[in-house]
Amino acid sequence: MKIDAFAHILPEKFYQQMLAIDPKIPNKYPFIKIKTLADLDSRLKLWPDKMVKQVISLVNISPEDYAGPEESAALCQKANEELAAIVSCHRDYFAGGVAILPMNNIPEAVRVIEQVAQDPVLVGAQIYTRHLGKSIADPEFMPVLVKAAELGVPLWLHPVFDPRKPDNELVFSWEYELSQAMLGLVQADLFEKYPQSKIIVHHAGAMVPFFAGRIDHILDPVHAADFKKFYVDTAILGNPAALNLTIDYYGIDHVLFGTDAPFAVQPSGANELIVSAIDSLDLTKEELAKIYHGNYEKMF
Repeated sequence: MKIDAFAHILPEKFYQQMLAIDPKIPNKYPFIKIKTLADLDSRLKLWPDKMVKQVISLVNISPEDYAGPEESAALCQKANEELAAIVSCHRDYFAGGVAILPMNNIPEAVRVIEQVAQDPVLVGAQIYTRHLGKSIADPEFMPVLVKAAELGVPLWLHPVFDPRKPDNELVFSWEYELSQAMLGLVQADLFEKYPQSKIIVHHAGAMVPFFAGRIDHILDPVHAADFKKFYVDTAILGNPAALNLTIDYYGIDHVLFGTDAPFAVQPSGANELIVSAIDSLDLTKEELAKIYHGNYEKMF
C-alpha cells in the first residue's frame, strides 16, 4: 500500500461556481485544463497504481481571491462538502481530503479547522505560502495556525506566486516561495510556541535541504533546528540524489510519499517516476514502508 499524501483535484461543482464568478479562470490557470484534474471518471479509469490511495487537496484557486468574506466562507464550505463526498464514495482510491480555508474570514477559517478535527474524511487543511498578498506567517493568519496546532490538525503548505514579482514561473518561483514561507513561520516562532504543529511542505521542502549549511550558519541554533520540524513530500519528479538529501536533512520519519498527481506527467501524474526514484535509494524495507504509508498513518 502507498498513500500519496499530496495529490490534487478540482471538484466539478466547485469549479462551476468559480467559473460563474470569473469565466476567465481557465485562461489564467492553464493547468486546470488537465482532464484528470476535474473529470473524476477519467481520473479513476486512468488510475496510476492499484496499490496507491491519494490524499486530495484542491488546486490553488482560492475563493478568497474572488469573493468577499461571507461568500468566500460559503464557497469553501460547499467545496469541502463536495470533497468529502468524493472521498467517501471512492474509498478504494482516496485516503482522505484536505479542506480549503477562507483566509479572508479568519473566524470561519478557524471554524473549518474545528470541523476538520471532528471529521472522519477530511484529514487536514491546506494553506498557501501567501494569502491576500501577505505571507502565511503574517500575524493575521496566526489564529488559524494556532487552532490547527491545538487540535492536532495537519496543514498542507502549497506554493503560490508572489504578485509583487514580475518574473514568476513554475521552474523555480514556487520553490523559492515555499522556502520563504518556511523561514517566515520559523522566525515567527511557530514551533517554539506551538511545538505540536504539523505542516506538510510540498516539493520535498523546496530549497531548504540544499541550503542547510547557510541556515545553520546564519540563523541561531534554535531556529535552524526548527526547520527540521516540518514534514515534506517526495514530489520532485524523480531525482534520487535530491531525495537522499531530503531524507538526510529531515529524517526518515518526516518524509511522506507524494506525487503532485495528476500534474507533471500526463495523463495521470508522476507516480511511476517518483516510485522508481524512491525504490532506487539505499533504504531498508522498514524505511520504505515509513515513506510510502507509515509516516502518514502515524500522523493521524
